[in-house]
Amino acid sequence: MLIRSLDAADIPAVAALLRRAAEEFILHESTLEDGARFLAEQGEDAVRGFVDMGFVYHLAEVDGRLAGFIAIRERSHVYSLYVDKAFHRRGIARRLWETGRDAALGPGHPGAFTVNASNHALPFYAALGFVPSAPMQSGIVGYNPMVLVLDRALVDPA
Repeated sequence: MLIRSLDAADIPAVAALLRRAAEEFILHESTLEDGARFLAEQGEDAVRGFVDMGFVYHLAEVDGRLAGFIAIRERSHVYSLYVDKAFHRRGIARRLWETGRDAALGPGHPGAFTVNASNHALPFYAALGFVPSAPMQSGIVGYNPMVLVLDRALVDPA
């Protein structure tokens, strides 16, 4: 498995993977209208905009195929983390999380990460140590606000 930074040429594949994963694991809990709106707000143009706003993307490739990606906003919020269903149960999501986390750490890091987890992703984030920070929220898609407070040694290594 190769973990690397996003290149502009990757954006169509990232948007397509997000669409497939959202349709499979998230959007069944939304209305058709809300699902369509979510997908419209997460397409190729949106990813380009997120990159322009400073979101940091890392991709996982297996045998030259995009297996998953993570996007971190403002060095402390997991905005997106998706793994293609064909690559589940291989540790890819954890590796993407570790890569995104490690890239975000450094001087000035707030010492915590947040995520708005789908119901499908709750067990994964709980296994990483994230805990609920508020009840499930309604929106275009339902989400569970979670937080992970880091060990100070990770944030400020001596």
